[in-house]
Amino acid sequence: MLKNPCPLPSFPLLLVAHQLVEHLNLWRLLPDLQSAYRAHHSTETAVLRVMSDILDALDRGDFAVLTLLDLSAAFDTVDHTTLLRRLQITYGITDTALVWFASYLHERKLSVWYRGSCSTTASLLRGVPQRSVLGPILSLLYTADLLGLIEGMDLHPHLYADNTQIYGFCAPDEVSALQQHI
Repeated sequence: MLKNPCPLPSFPLLLVAHQLVEHLNLWRLLPDLQSAYRAHHSTETAVLRVMSDILDALDRGDFAVLTLLDLSAAFDTVDHTTLLRRLQITYGITDTALVWFASYLHERKLSVWYRGSCSTTASLLRGVPQRSVLGPILSLLYTADLLGLIEGMDLHPHLYADNTQIYGFCAPDEVSALQQHI
């Protein structure tokens, strides 16, 4: 029997992702304005929250400015040392679990399985796999401080996976200042 040179993600990764999300939910470590990776926080809740806030502002006679960011390229730039430090300090992941994440990130290899063929293997020195069960969650934890930066500028953020909505409101005569701010 031939061994598949490009295996599909293993079941243990699903378990790790599930346990990580359980830990984050139990300790309320996911940002309130993050609508992915937990129950009752879907694309719909993200859209409804942003739309409701904008419609409320328009009803008050204010102007609203919305900027949409797709941070999918951020998956490729995640620094493993920084991510591991954040997992430990910010999210309380220590001991065996932290060693496991370090092992998962260390000397990662990438290959693509397409139409029965597997590409050559390449080494990844940084980044997290975007289309894996863990990649999006790890990327979110890596970039979670973005929320505080946005809120610190008196703007409103909302995250969904690797997408960020940034919006703000102002009186009609202050639109150009708000645009510059965003």
